[in-house]
Amino acid sequence: MNATDGGGGQGGGTGASAGLGAGAIRDLATRHGIRPTKSLGQHFLIDPNLARAIVADAGVAPGDRVVEIGAGLGSLTVALAAAGARVRAIEFDRMLIPALEEATAGLDGVEIVHADAMKVDWAAELASETWTVCANLPYNVAAPLVLTILEQAPTVGLAVVMVQREVGERFAATPGQEGYGAVSVRVAYRAAATIVRRVPASVFWPRPKVASVVVRLDRLDTLPVGADPERLWRVVDAGFAERRKTMRNALRRIGLDLAAADAVLASCGVASSARAEELDLATFAAIGEALPK
Repeated sequence: MNATDGGGGQGGGTGASAGLGAGAIRDLATRHGIRPTKSLGQHFLIDPNLARAIVADAGVAPGDRVVEIGAGLGSLTVALAAAGARVRAIEFDRMLIPALEEATAGLDGVEIVHADAMKVDWAAELASETWTVCANLPYNVAAPLVLTILEQAPTVGLAVVMVQREVGERFAATPGQEGYGAVSVRVAYRAAATIVRRVPASVFWPRPKVASVVVRLDRLDTLPVGADPERLWRVVDAGFAERRKTMRNALRRIGLDLAAADAVLASCGVASSARAEELDLATFAAIGEALPK
């Protein structure tokens, strides 16, 4: 995993050129009577340098179609628009919409959509052309939302998202690394994940109690394994259902007797004592295909 430090200063200017810094964000919130909501996982980005750095991490160029999820008070939205992107900014909290409209007033190519990202039909929403996801994701929905988009929105070729550090590490983890689990395998099935930036709590208002990272997920041109998905995920979910249990026990949980479990693992060159945390996507796929029909 490669990573660089997060961006610096917190300017207070407004507009696409200066970006939205701490002062501008707080003033905007005050004018609209907004207080960050803990239940929605709201931590607004207040560092315009970091917003621009995330846009650069995503390689956003003029005319690119970008969907931003959890647009909040517009710090990243403004940076995306300044790069020339056509931005579809999705925000769940209706109270934020007027402030977001003010922050992006006069900027070309910004479309604000009030919607719950967890309920969006992504296949329909992003049905045509190629899209990039660029977002500061609410901590409480980051993992399921990223997995849903990877599965349901094939037109998204790239996602660059800021998430809680532990979640980002799970996205990018490989066998044997801390955080490697079922989420890691599901990401690896559709994308190559890399941590590109570590982010301090000081760039958010309010400051979260956890660290964050920016993760880049590049969609794979082809699936890396040809296994039947139902069999594959049956094995993966069973393997990680109980941490540090053996794959022999995992296969017994899905209905195989001891002899059959050992035979399946042996046919794949996997020791009966092996644990899910040690196995890669290809090995899980092989085990799934070796299950009795």
